[in-house]
Amino acid sequence: MITKRVRVTVRASDPLSRAGVISHLRHQPSIEVVDDTRGRADPTARPDARGVTVMLADRLDEPVPADLRRVVHGGEQRVVLVTRELRESDLLTVVECGVRAILWRHQVTGQRLLRAVHSAARDEGELPPDLLSRLLTQVGRLHRSESGPATGPGGGAPLLGMAPREVDVLRLVADGLDTRQISEKLAYSERTVKNILHALTTRLQLSNRAHAVAYALREGYI
Repeated sequence: MITKRVRVTVRASDPLSRAGVISHLRHQPSIEVVDDTRGRADPTARPDARGVTVMLADRLDEPVPADLRRVVHGGEQRVVLVTRELRESDLLTVVECGVRAILWRHQVTGQRLLRAVHSAARDEGELPPDLLSRLLTQVGRLHRSESGPATGPGGGAPLLGMAPREVDVLRLVADGLDTRQISEKLAYSERTVKNILHALTTRLQLSNRAHAVAYALREGYI
């Protein structure tokens, strides 16, 4: 069975780091590196459909957030962010930008990067456990400071609730399980797990799995 190669663009302000990531990915048979010598998002260029962008940034200072938004505009490009640190104020920004995976610079290995790229290409997410914990804590604080009925992420009308099997899946996502592990735990097919998550994020207008977990925690489902 021939697996379609994932088209990957690498963006970084540091040319040496960018060259190292490109060198590693070019030797992977499942990856097709799309060269972009500028190393940063071109605001006039349309991202390659169904592609993945690996973005290296020590911090989320400008112009990184603006670049993230341009890259993911239209939902056609998935982003794997490799960074040294994220401030509390950056967490929701990253999730709302639709970043699929985040890797700590000091923990990243070739295999971890490759796994994150393939997860992003499948519209799955990956967050370091400590970062997920910080995100959920921040969402909890926001929830305690809010009042009134639950609304959509854009402040619209109250959203529909979650079905029991959606809650079951999100609990396991919050525990760090991937699609295969969730399917084994719940005796679902992997396709069923993906369909549950896709239907949930679409209905509730959520960006990705991390956003869905954060929403479920805020609304008291998990």
